[in-house]
Amino acid sequence: MIITKKVLRNVSLTAHPVGCRRYVEDQIAWVESHAKHSTQEHYPQIENLPLPKRVLILGGSTGYGLSSRIVAAFANGADTINVSFEREPSENKTATPGWYNTMAFEDIAKRKGLKASSVFGDAFSTQVKEAVAQRIQDELGQVDLVIYSLASPLRNDPATGQTYKSVLKPIGKTFSALSVDLESEIVKQATIEPATEEQVTETVKVMGGEDWSLWIDFLLKKHLLAKDAMTVAYSYIGPRITYPVYREGTIGKAKEHLENSAAQLTNKLKAINGKAYVSVNKALVTRASAVIPVVPLYMALLYQVMKEKGLHEHCTQQIYRLFTTLLYSNKAIPTDSEGRVRVDDWEMLSEIQQEVERRWALQQEGKPLVQGDLGGVWEEYEQIHGFGFSDIDYTKDVDPRIV
Repeated sequence: MIITKKVLRNVSLTAHPVGCRRYVEDQIAWVESHAKHSTQEHYPQIENLPLPKRVLILGGSTGYGLSSRIVAAFANGADTINVSFEREPSENKTATPGWYNTMAFEDIAKRKGLKASSVFGDAFSTQVKEAVAQRIQDELGQVDLVIYSLASPLRNDPATGQTYKSVLKPIGKTFSALSVDLESEIVKQATIEPATEEQVTETVKVMGGEDWSLWIDFLLKKHLLAKDAMTVAYSYIGPRITYPVYREGTIGKAKEHLENSAAQLTNKLKAINGKAYVSVNKALVTRASAVIPVVPLYMALLYQVMKEKGLHEHCTQQIYRLFTTLLYSNKAIPTDSEGRVRVDDWEMLSEIQQEVERRWALQQEGKPLVQGDLGGVWEEYEQIHGFGFSDIDYTKDVDPRIV
């Protein structure tokens, strides 16, 4: 089968198994190199750092979750379990990139003597929680770190059976702003109608902290969290430009709920001297972020500015810095006034944001993007689906079922 890129409304419909493996291999190589040989202050060697050895990643097949798994395993030799919802391949249909990523990661990890396995299914369900508990008991005993990095369009409440759907909408009024089409590179106007109260409530149910809390409650009850265990959920705040559709919109309300859950979970974790944190991360290309109106334009401008300043990071660099300089640095974990760990600190520097805003003002509807790095955004988007690697022959016949 010749596997080609198929993108519809900024959503990739295919993934390339050879390219996905290359993507994972590249991230692993970067981590291993820096863990042993880095001379960079922001990406230090891991010698003498108390990094976790047994890690559960909820949503560990793509994006920040995958990077967390890679950093844990290949910086410090951690054994890992991933939970994610994936589509397996068939003879004439590709799998999700997360499935290919996971197969590649686990193959490489096991070759290096690490324990690495996955539970594929609905992470919100009681059945999957039970399966994960059994896997932890059988393979790890307990876990030292739980990463919560789930992004889902819907959630089935295990208690009531009700299905909730998340939406990305403003609250109170229609939002209109410039965006950009990834394929045509033309700036266009994006308009999003406001959410109903029910949609706000449902989005918080899906993307808020309720399920994170249920996972930690469940693991505590089963005695599967080790002494001093930590749990970290990933969030995003972003610039004022995107506030109406993100931070002040439905997703923002969900993220506020997620962040407020951290203090409650820390209180619950006192019995094992554990802590819960929310890490606010940088805007990066993920399968989810690419379909948020306005965000691709912002990322194209941000990428160019941060690259010019020498401050751009990909997902794995960001998580490596989070683990080695903030969460496990042998120092007190620094937080902001809301108790959040900030790894978006470089993105939110005033000099960065002011320059992004200046370039935003230059954009014109119907014209190509100017002074931005849409090529870099597009390359990253292609590569997380296994495309865009110059040394891979994409005209070659490939069995999508290869692992």
